[in-house]
Amino acid sequence: MNALEFTAIRKSFADLLAVDDLSFQVRDGEVFGFLGGNGAGKTTSLRMVLDIIRPDKGEISIFGRPPDRKRSGEIGFLPEERGLYRTMKVLDTIVYYGQLKGMSAADARAEGRALLERFGLAAFERTRIDKLSKGMAQKVQLATAVVNKPRLLILDEPFSGLDPLNQGLLEDEIRRARDGGATVIFSTHVMQHAERLCDRLLLLAKGRKRFEGTQDEARALLPARLSVITRADAATLPGVQSADAGAPLADDEGDGWREWEVKLAPGVDPGDVLERCVAAGVPLRRFEQRRASLHDAFVHIVGPSFIDPAGKPIPNKPSQGEAA
Repeated sequence: MNALEFTAIRKSFADLLAVDDLSFQVRDGEVFGFLGGNGAGKTTSLRMVLDIIRPDKGEISIFGRPPDRKRSGEIGFLPEERGLYRTMKVLDTIVYYGQLKGMSAADARAEGRALLERFGLAAFERTRIDKLSKGMAQKVQLATAVVNKPRLLILDEPFSGLDPLNQGLLEDEIRRARDGGATVIFSTHVMQHAERLCDRLLLLAKGRKRFEGTQDEARALLPARLSVITRADAATLPGVQSADAGAPLADDEGDGWREWEVKLAPGVDPGDVLERCVAAGVPLRRFEQRRASLHDAFVHIVGPSFIDPAGKPIPNKPSQGEAA
């Protein structure tokens, strides 16, 4: 059984189309990444899973049943907009959220203390939320999402605003949830987190699905790139679409050895190119395939206009009828 299924989902807000004919599946027990710029439809989709808003068309299934707020005990949610009751104490806050999800006060208190210990906050259980640093408050918010050990954990832009230490803690919690049998869905702008964590991905742009699958399947859509050291003109090698020559090697003694960055034509297998080079007697000192990054795959699939120089998806500029 799939943990989550979207079938032909459409959602509009007045004349703004937020989600357009979206279909995908999340398998039970996997870490699934939502990637896309602001306005791509990620948050709207996650809110429909939680039954906060409802689709105009299409069907959503969670473990084989429609979304229902009464099933909150199965689900943990970390919203993009962080916010806790500022005058409540830390442990009381976690217990409160646990009880909202059907836990007894005793069970929520015990699990809350275990989480505070794991997060390095055991000494702050009786501290008011408004007395915590931002990083501490973010860890408490994470604790409220996982206190009930949810079967489905949904994290909307969970790495936003976290320092590197707390980013590592969050990655560990995502792995812990997966290893405990939970399905984890998270949206992110940070490709490196998706590369380290996700079993499969959904790439969205302007409310529409551009790709669904594994990271390797996404990378396979790109033409292969090679690092080649040869005395030949790499641009003339079989199957090459483009080749950029580097400077002659430092140990070159006039023999013409240099390194080339080579891009093969779409669909060309690097193994076939190597076999043909060897058969033709092409002099080679290196023939190495470069592993494409998830950023490279995203740019290829959704287009460079959605990516800023730092490698993050950038906000869409909606025209009338598109999501903001």
